[in-house]
Amino acid sequence: MTHDTVGVAVAQFAPSAAKQSNLDALADLARTAAARGARVIVFPEYSSYFVDPFDLSLAENAEDLDGPFATALRTLAGDLDVVLVAGLVERADDGRRVRNAVIAVGGDGIRAVYRKLHLYDAFGQRESDWVAPGEIAPPETFEVEGLRFGLMTCYDLRFPEVARTLADARVDVALVPAEWVRGPLKEHHWTTLLTARAIENTFFVAGADHPPPLGVGHSMVVDPQGVPLATVGTATDVSVAHIDPGAIARVRRVNPALDLRRFRVTPR
Repeated sequence: MTHDTVGVAVAQFAPSAAKQSNLDALADLARTAAARGARVIVFPEYSSYFVDPFDLSLAENAEDLDGPFATALRTLAGDLDVVLVAGLVERADDGRRVRNAVIAVGGDGIRAVYRKLHLYDAFGQRESDWVAPGEIAPPETFEVEGLRFGLMTCYDLRFPEVARTLADARVDVALVPAEWVRGPLKEHHWTTLLTARAIENTFFVAGADHPPPLGVGHSMVVDPQGVPLATVGTATDVSVAHIDPGAIARVRRVNPALDLRRFRVTPR
């Protein structure tokens, strides 16, 4: 770690239906990460509330962007002088489904919001029965110490176009809260896709998952050449990578893939 680096942490825990317990776990991990020099801390998808399988309680426990969960994050972020990025079950318009949101919160309030575009209607799951998809819009980004951060969520990782739109928005670090459901080869898919998104866009990627038994764990921060800089195994834990902002420019001088590409991303 040097004064020129920026600490980015991935914090792995298992959110539940106990909302205060989720906030307590998040706060404990955030304090540990901040003590290790983190300025941006990424938590899993559904950090505010999670139940498996989904049921009507999801909508009953949904909150607005100025609700108790976001307010608690703002207070904690201000106390620690960090930006907290976490999954929020957000209230939707129809009252039955919710929005799967990710919010980036500093002591000054919400810095960016992302609503999951690709819902997990795969591997026998039907997230769209309970969650409304986000609208396609220009990425919201935020900056910390000269690094630009962007957001995506879990299943979005399987769609390289989402990460490419972040690259087009001049993002340096893609943050990926997830609940990467366990199953055959799913750990391999998770680590491979995090690495692929970093390599093909020549930027950093930080993914935070639920631990087993529901998630695969293996939260990590990956550099623009696909090298893991910080990892968590299968426990509730936090790991911090101290990112060198100059690494992206050095990699892109050797591998100018973004400049050489001949295609753009357009909505379907």
